[in-house]
Amino acid sequence: MKDLGVTLYRNDVSNQNDAIKLANIAQTMLASGVTIYPVILQTLNFPDEAAAYQASYTLAQQIVSVHKYAWYEVTNELAAQCLVGWVDGVRSSDFDNQRFQIARGVIRGMIAGIKSIDPAGKIVIGGNTWMHFGFDVMLANGTQPDGTSGHPVVTWDVTAWHWYSEQGDIRHACGGTGCYDVIGTLKSFGKPIWLNEVGMRPAFPGTPDEAAAFLANNMLGALLAIAPQYDIESLQVYQLYDDPPSGEGPYGIMLNDGVTPKPAFGAVKNFIATHPK
Repeated sequence: MKDLGVTLYRNDVSNQNDAIKLANIAQTMLASGVTIYPVILQTLNFPDEAAAYQASYTLAQQIVSVHKYAWYEVTNELAAQCLVGWVDGVRSSDFDNQRFQIARGVIRGMIAGIKSIDPAGKIVIGGNTWMHFGFDVMLANGTQPDGTSGHPVVTWDVTAWHWYSEQGDIRHACGGTGCYDVIGTLKSFGKPIWLNEVGMRPAFPGTPDEAAAFLANNMLGALLAIAPQYDIESLQVYQLYDDPPSGEGPYGIMLNDGVTPKPAFGAVKNFIATHPK
């Protein structure tokens, strides 16, 4: 990590045992100038919002009691689990009402659980992806898919989002209902933006060297160019290592052996070195 030049590292946790392992790694990495922050994972397997809230409150307390961090990301891509089908995710009606309520309970419970142990901890709203910003809009406005309002409003400190190689221009992303300024909508929440999964799809139609160049120039470079306009505070590459064969695929900039760099590793290292801010 130190050789790569990164300063932030995101790692998922879903139970107290994970938290203990991550705390040990965090202390080691901090000595090398790398700050870890956890993304707390939770399922939607609850009967209602209240049950989701309570379970997630307890989970967050268990994790934060092990080690305190500067930032905590609450959930990961929950919006996709609440969609009603193959829809853009830009409208409230694109989401299932019951599943959204449960997801809101998970997020609210996590935030409350974190704050009960670490009031100073900053909340990163769980990164969603593509055009699924309708989910965060409802959280911020206290609305839900059935069209009603006056529900609990969720507040956070950093807006996280994910962007991948096939998704095009984040200022002009086009789906079934039209084209949308995704990053502009994220900016409207009034919080700094972290693009904490910037990644190449394994199915990218090119050689490893071409994929590395695309990541550095068409993704990291293009996003950095618009960072001041949209208050993009951090770009984080997904991911360090390839998943094992049973995982989601070879998204890493290193092989799964944890030793062998891919061409993307060199491209990212060079990008960081030439853009140190």
